Amino acid sequence: MPVIKMTDLDLKGKRVFIRADLNVPVKDGKVTSDARITASMPTIEFALRAGAKVMVTSHLGRPTEGEWTEEVSLKPVADVLSAKLGKPVRLIKDWVDGGFDVAEGELVLLENCRVNKGEKKNVEETAKKYAALCDVFVMDAFGTAHRAEASTHGVAKFAPIACAGILLTEELDALGKALANPARPMVAIVGGSKVSTKLTVLESLAEKCDQLVVGGGIANTFLKATGKNVGKSLCEDDLVPTAKMLMEKMSARGAKIPIAVDVVCGKKFDANEPAVLKDANAVADDDMIFDIGPKSAQELVDIIMKAGTVVWNGPVGVFEFDQFGEGTKAIAMAIADTKAFTLAGGGDTIAAIQKYDIYDKVSYISTAGGAFLEYLEGKVLPAVAILEERAKD
Repeated sequence: MPVIKMTDLDLKGKRVFIRADLNVPVKDGKVTSDARITASMPTIEFALRAGAKVMVTSHLGRPTEGEWTEEVSLKPVADVLSAKLGKPVRLIKDWVDGGFDVAEGELVLLENCRVNKGEKKNVEETAKKYAALCDVFVMDAFGTAHRAEASTHGVAKFAPIACAGILLTEELDALGKALANPARPMVAIVGGSKVSTKLTVLESLAEKCDQLVVGGGIANTFLKATGKNVGKSLCEDDLVPTAKMLMEKMSARGAKIPIAVDVVCGKKFDANEPAVLKDANAVADDDMIFDIGPKSAQELVDIIMKAGTVVWNGPVGVFEFDQFGEGTKAIAMAIADTKAFTLAGGGDTIAAIQKYDIYDKVSYISTAGGAFLEYLEGKVLPAVAILEERAKD
């Protein structure tokens, strides 16, 4: 993508404003998972080493505009940043109109940007005030790239220079490698409870990939579309015709959506529910399908092992309960072992990656939820589009 990269700029003595994604879980004033802060560190450290005057902001939680409260303060984030850098990090509360100084090689954290009036609606006056604070604006929050807000889009329009940080650059490179010009065969695994929430993703991927694996509740709708009984399983009857259409569309070009031949059922959604293996033709009216069976899992493992590219978004069963996690585990292990370029994203997917301990075996893990899905859908992300526009200046 033709965007300016921060790493190509001379930042010495420059006021650098970084929009990071530091939206981490906080409990009792302490950060409980610092994964997003860790992911943002390369960009922050690069700017500090270059001798820039560094300002970082992020959103946290869902504050009401114009109302700052202790709950939505970035204070816990400042504590983690300070520990990582081994020096104090100042937290600046009212920063929109400036009035603070930053030394070369110093980092200051600017309080939760979603508290600022005009942030969410991308108000021009707010965006211009942000832009006035810096010489270089760095967008590094891929997780919010699908939203046009003052700190992700407006500021990029008005800042003297607008560029992409290291994390954003890596994310765009990985997505481009997996989707724009994938090594073939390209396999996409899309799980989740509902077809409706992933419909546009499925439609977009159905045109790109050689095999489209559907999992979770989504798979039940496809199973039903092949004439099978799914009992009381999660299923969207109104989308059965859509599932049929997608299967026909893919087979017309020699691609396919593999359908489970065996399934693991229970009678109710419960951690202690016994798992019963059944042929996909033998599901009873009071059964609920909670996972794929070993034959179906083996078919998917073979597909993954032969792939050139694998995009993974969503588990194929209720993996939170071990007895219904074997299908997702088999896929995770195959993704860890395959020689293919593997790209994974989405909250449930990351939870599965952590559960089966394959974090360092996936080529690229996207920390973004909504932005990752919108990119898979082929949508234009406003915060990326504005960086591309500014690169032409």
